[in-house]
Amino acid sequence: MSDAIHVNLGERAYDVHVGAGLLARAGEIIAPFAPTGRVFVVTDKNVSKHHGAALAKSLAGAGLTAAEIVLPPGERTKSFRGLERLCRQLLQADIRRKDLLIAFGGGVIGDLAGLAAGLVKRGVDFVQIPTTLLAQVDSSVGGKTAIDVPEGKNFVGLINQPRTVIVDLDVLNTLSERERRAGYAEVVKVGLIGDAPFFQWCEANARAVLACEGDPLAHAVRTAIAFKARVVEADEREEGERALLNLGHTFAHAFEGHAAYDGKLLHGEAVGAGIRLAFALSSELGLCTNADSQRVRRHLEEIGFVTDIKFLPGAPFALDKLMALIAADKKADAGKLTFILARAPGRAFVEKDTPADVVRELLQAELK
Repeated sequence: MSDAIHVNLGERAYDVHVGAGLLARAGEIIAPFAPTGRVFVVTDKNVSKHHGAALAKSLAGAGLTAAEIVLPPGERTKSFRGLERLCRQLLQADIRRKDLLIAFGGGVIGDLAGLAAGLVKRGVDFVQIPTTLLAQVDSSVGGKTAIDVPEGKNFVGLINQPRTVIVDLDVLNTLSERERRAGYAEVVKVGLIGDAPFFQWCEANARAVLACEGDPLAHAVRTAIAFKARVVEADEREEGERALLNLGHTFAHAFEGHAAYDGKLLHGEAVGAGIRLAFALSSELGLCTNADSQRVRRHLEEIGFVTDIKFLPGAPFALDKLMALIAADKKADAGKLTFILARAPGRAFVEKDTPADVVRELLQAELK
């Protein structure tokens, strides 16, 4: 069974197909977007090993000729060097403007391949086939594509919407529990931003989602994608409401930047810790109750997130470096810190003038 979630962006609209066993139908779904019959599959070594043959069979069955480009796994591939390598490989493989690029992998592949698609030959169409929980519920939907630079995570990129997205729930069975947990951070985030009943559902069903149990997993993924689709429709270029999707990310990107994107700290692990700190900061500022803050922390820790930043992969962190990275965050404006804060689970909002001294004091206490 497959359910399509429509992302209504006018001439850039597309469907997100969600269901089990969709790799077998990928060629059929993709064929209408490949007028030349030529597709270029960008993937990494791990995904190619586990799922490359299944996708190749599906594409061939639909009469498509596929070339595969296999990149090293890991966040460091999402760099200027990685972007140059990919663009040159595509050009050397004779990609043409009416050909189709397929981003087949997790968030790194989706971000990098989507950015390359927007640049090569001044733009070729692409589709997303995300293979991690995090990419399925977050990075594959909405068109954000980017690479990391020493100055910050995702600081160089563009918004480039895919023609379609294929979310096969079965591919998650090859992920480690750690990787599924990292993706879950972007699932529970939805409830904490604007859907309190869904957060309550997550408290009762998180373990089933992490175990890839059919109905709970499908409900979690579809709910998260539908929520993001509605936010993106309202604010495609992140000029307002879409910033809410960054709950926990200002802290998270600082942790990842401090660790130099070395791969030891997964993005979702950083987001989990960042969400906990966002609620702690909200409590410090008198916006939400300490009970709500502790409720969020308890849920994250019960399913295995490390929320004490002293024990995160990549620690120890230096306070001054964290504050500098936070000050350089993309959402900062005119020297003022922007954070996504909350009045309660399900009641998040954008605060564009968060007191830097309170953020510093919170981090200082956390690092002791």
